[in-house]
Amino acid sequence: MLFKISLSNIRKSLKDYAVYFFTLVVGVAVFYVFNAIETQTAFLSVSEDHREFIKFLVQAISAVSVFVAIVLGLLIVYASRFLMKRRNKEFALYMMLGMSKWKISALLLCETVMIGIGSLFVGLLIGVGLSQVMSAVVANLFEADMTDFRFTISGSSIAKTIIYFSIMYAVVIIRSGIVIGKCRLITLMQSGRRSEKITMKNPWLCVIVFLISAAVLGYAYYMVGWNQMDLGPKKILAAIIMGAVSTFFIFWSVAGMLLRVIMSVKGLYHRGLNSFTFRQISSKVNTTVASMTVICLMLFVTICTLSSAFVIRNNMNRQVEEFFPVDFYGEMEKQDNDDQPMYTDIEKNYSDQGLSIEDDLGEYHNFHIYTDPGFTVLGYIGDKTDKLTDEYGPIVQMDDYRLEMIRLSDYNALMKLYGGKALELNDDEYAICATFSGFVSIYEMLLEDNPVINVFGNELVPHSQKTIYSYVRPSMQPINGGVFIVPDGAVEESGAGVNIVVGNYSANDKKELAEAEKTARENWEKAQKNIVGDSQSSGTRIYMDTKIEAANSAVDLGALVTFLGLYIGFVFLVSCGAILALKELSESSDSASRYTMLRKLGVEEKEITGSVFTQSAIFFALPLLLACLHSYFGMRLAKFMLSMLVSGGIFKSMLFTAGVVVLIYGGYFLLTFIGSRAIVREQK
Repeated sequence: MLFKISLSNIRKSLKDYAVYFFTLVVGVAVFYVFNAIETQTAFLSVSEDHREFIKFLVQAISAVSVFVAIVLGLLIVYASRFLMKRRNKEFALYMMLGMSKWKISALLLCETVMIGIGSLFVGLLIGVGLSQVMSAVVANLFEADMTDFRFTISGSSIAKTIIYFSIMYAVVIIRSGIVIGKCRLITLMQSGRRSEKITMKNPWLCVIVFLISAAVLGYAYYMVGWNQMDLGPKKILAAIIMGAVSTFFIFWSVAGMLLRVIMSVKGLYHRGLNSFTFRQISSKVNTTVASMTVICLMLFVTICTLSSAFVIRNNMNRQVEEFFPVDFYGEMEKQDNDDQPMYTDIEKNYSDQGLSIEDDLGEYHNFHIYTDPGFTVLGYIGDKTDKLTDEYGPIVQMDDYRLEMIRLSDYNALMKLYGGKALELNDDEYAICATFSGFVSIYEMLLEDNPVINVFGNELVPHSQKTIYSYVRPSMQPINGGVFIVPDGAVEESGAGVNIVVGNYSANDKKELAEAEKTARENWEKAQKNIVGDSQSSGTRIYMDTKIEAANSAVDLGALVTFLGLYIGFVFLVSCGAILALKELSESSDSASRYTMLRKLGVEEKEITGSVFTQSAIFFALPLLLACLHSYFGMRLAKFMLSMLVSGGIFKSMLFTAGVVVLIYGGYFLLTFIGSRAIVREQK
């Protein structure tokens, strides 16, 4: 009997359960898809290095899944509150007919179990399908061969999904039982008669609070948008707190000012149903200030997280080609007890072991980096130290250290290997190459005064007032903090310290390239084995990297931020959309009698539908608009912080993020409008 009643209730209240069921299905599908990555990649021909990283990625996703489960659990509990509220009169009728509270609880148990089983089945079905698409995404990210791919279902992920969501449903069942146990018949019967009062706040107080909040928010924007050089962890935390508090008070003040402002525009306020519509909106915003604040901040985090993840993903692979144009890069540096760089010779290390660099690299260049004890960073900055500290903050608050130099002939040989432009200098000129944006700006500020430098007794003047955007050491990030290019005759061999070798393998295809890489690495380790054992005590630093390793690292990092960003972003978007949808549906349910009154007064159904649409649109738009404003300045900080990791624009990433937001957030808006329209037509 209870089963039949439960099934009938679900069919009857299908429009009420639409948002709830949609949220559960999306949650289950997303949870399964990301936790099934390990199974989906098991049949792909992924390199051993990537396979090890995938294990780490799976562990990271498992850890994040705990957080995701908590967020979804809270969301499901919140959604169940809406359904309970919608059915207060129904529960009152059951009690009047003699049904005991424990039977009502059993009825809810049946409904929850049926909805849970249905959402798990549909969600897992969709998740299994989407996970096959995820395999193609993974294969694209890791450049894997899909020859051996087959349709797979992850039993462990299904089990994990069922366990996690069963726990969530159990919490909902227990909470529903407690609520029913505490309910009184008179409370349930009068629930629909209680209405929200529109609290008219003091307009002048609202204006003052709004102006103060806007000023504080503007200062926080300035801190993260234009004063990044002076930002430390404490200041970033302060900016976040100021932004969050200001967001709350902006919604609080707007809730008090909105109706007053609209009422002052007589032509707008008295047009059609605008007076009713804006009173409804004012009431909703007044009672949801805290929810609006949380949703706005969650949307802000989602937009910044997704955009940053896509920026990293879209630029990492490109940067490997741009900043690591050779196959091999090895470096060795040795210092004495006084931190004096000592001459090192990589080629001699090879010959001592009976090896030759030429056997590993078809084309290469071996060169030294030079330093002069009298040529230091603070000496070059000179009397502009205070000005730079005021403008760039911590970036110039550093110990004095020797600036690096490279001979012009070595630089031009590198540019030939790297595919860059050769440089011409007079015997009394120098130039600076750099890629790290912060240092590029500093050098160009200093070069405006044409500073003269003295290296090894030679006075040199700037070749140009512009920094050359190039590098000496290959890397997958633009991290060259500045190397001075000087004529060959301006340096002395006593200043030769760091020894660097860069070059390309003699290989024609991917297989030969892999073999050449293996051989080059083995020979590098053999050539350095006489100093590796005591490298710590002797002050010797040895470093080697290859384009293949850089490309693998770029792919791995891009995959990590993409998967985690999408995982968290999807869950946050679903949460924001669901909370707003349930709030709006709840308000529509409480206001159903008002729409009945409008019909009795002769208002056409078209105008009522227009009013419902306007209310839903503004209700969804308010937190999104402020979140977009937050995100603009947040992404300025993110771009600065990511400048050491990636270079390139963020426009395409922002567009993709906007598409994801429109798809999910807009989907909830559409469901909410349809559900609200159905609710207000109930009493037609």
